[in-house]
Amino acid sequence: MTMEKFQHKVNSGYTFKGSSFKLGRGMLNGEVVAGADVFVPLATMNRHGLIAGATGTGKTKTLQMISEGLSEASVPVLLLDIKGDLSGLAAPGKSNEKIAERARLLDIQWEPKNYPVELLTLTDQQGVRLRATVSEFGPVLLSKILGLNDTQGGILSIIFKYCDDNSLPLLDLKDFIRVLQFISNEGKPEIEKSYGKISTTSTGTILRKVIELQQQGGDLFFGEKSFEVDDLMRISNDGYGMISILRVQELQNRPKLFSTFMLQLLAELYASCPEEGDLDKPKLVVFIDEAHLVFSEASPVLLKEIENVVKLIRSKGIGIFFCTQNPVDIPASVLSQLGLKVQHALRAFTANDRKAIKMAAENYPETEFYDIDELLTQLGIGEAFVTMLNEKGIPTPLVHTMLGPPKSRMDILSDAEVQNLVMNSMLSSKYNHVVDPESAYEILNAKMEAAAQEAPVKKATAKKEPQEKSIMDHPMMRSAGRTAVTMITRSLLGVLGLGGRRKRLF
Repeated sequence: MTMEKFQHKVNSGYTFKGSSFKLGRGMLNGEVVAGADVFVPLATMNRHGLIAGATGTGKTKTLQMISEGLSEASVPVLLLDIKGDLSGLAAPGKSNEKIAERARLLDIQWEPKNYPVELLTLTDQQGVRLRATVSEFGPVLLSKILGLNDTQGGILSIIFKYCDDNSLPLLDLKDFIRVLQFISNEGKPEIEKSYGKISTTSTGTILRKVIELQQQGGDLFFGEKSFEVDDLMRISNDGYGMISILRVQELQNRPKLFSTFMLQLLAELYASCPEEGDLDKPKLVVFIDEAHLVFSEASPVLLKEIENVVKLIRSKGIGIFFCTQNPVDIPASVLSQLGLKVQHALRAFTANDRKAIKMAAENYPETEFYDIDELLTQLGIGEAFVTMLNEKGIPTPLVHTMLGPPKSRMDILSDAEVQNLVMNSMLSSKYNHVVDPESAYEILNAKMEAAAQEAPVKKATAKKEPQEKSIMDHPMMRSAGRTAVTMITRSLLGVLGLGGRRKRLF
């Protein structure tokens, strides 16, 4: 009777009118229950989600399997791969006894399959280069990357305003450095006349932090050609959703930069996509692996912005999934917005671990079939508690689920395979070449050069016709120009004896 009741509960909770794909099959008392299939409706995948569990419990494979299901349903996917172990989606998997046994228990037809994949990168790794201009980041996010205080952040906003008003495009870091040098020297009277007093000490601090960022490889990320978010929402020629894998392994050592970059990406998606309302399936699903890095050092202001974007972006047809070790890594305000929850096993080694498990158990619906606190530590690899919102927005029953195995390779691509994938990418030719159009750096240098050429003429006529001294005739003008060129050259080649080898930004 218990088995029949359980099967009926699962079937009634996980049968949907619209399109769906199978996650796995329910388990009770450690046994897979025939017919108790767990599906996920595509229409609710824009209501966000959580994949959590201790190291080694199968989170990455779950993320891979869900990405495959979405791709087969013509839903594009963006994966932020911080551990570098998701590139295997581009190659077919290989069967073995464990996969065959799991396929039999779940009553699925498993066959190896590869999926259309684009490898993206923020650094000089192999992949399609993802860049953004300084202007696109804006003063608020750039202030957070540089770690500026409120006063310095206010000056940064004035600098952006000045550049907008004077048609000085800020594309890369050399543009920004040149503007900082200009307003700190010969351009200081001009900017203070229109925008108020600016502290030379503050601009000097900002300049040092920008150069530090540049020496860490900032030139690799800031600049043109800026990546267009529409390229994340492509469908392959055979109707599969494109899986874009952004490899961000270096970001794990810079959590503040990671959270700021994530907010910029989500804000760009939100600003670029039209309102869609309730769709039959999402336009894009974003998976953020090791999501605790987004929140670990984020300021209260940044956390609030992330919460707001998560709340609003689902109306654009975009879903966001956070993958982390423990649900407590996610702020409660964000956790409450997540519809689908896939909870793998947690480990209890300390008193704090036991408290975290108790808190995690309280995030799930009550159930008559399981002792959640106890079972959370006993779930096997590739097993998880699953609950989600149905098409009416009602939470489904909590089910101990044996999850399906990925069809693609459960390992990374070789260097040769990565190179071949990038060479055949449609986006490589679009983004993997340096573009340096006229911007603030060139405009200000041209302005200074013109002023330098006029200086002898003005000097010769100064005795006959005394005139007001131009701000461009400041004696520091040529020195500042030489300093700018020196700084940029040293940043490109690397300083302190690096011999031209660039450090990475992330």
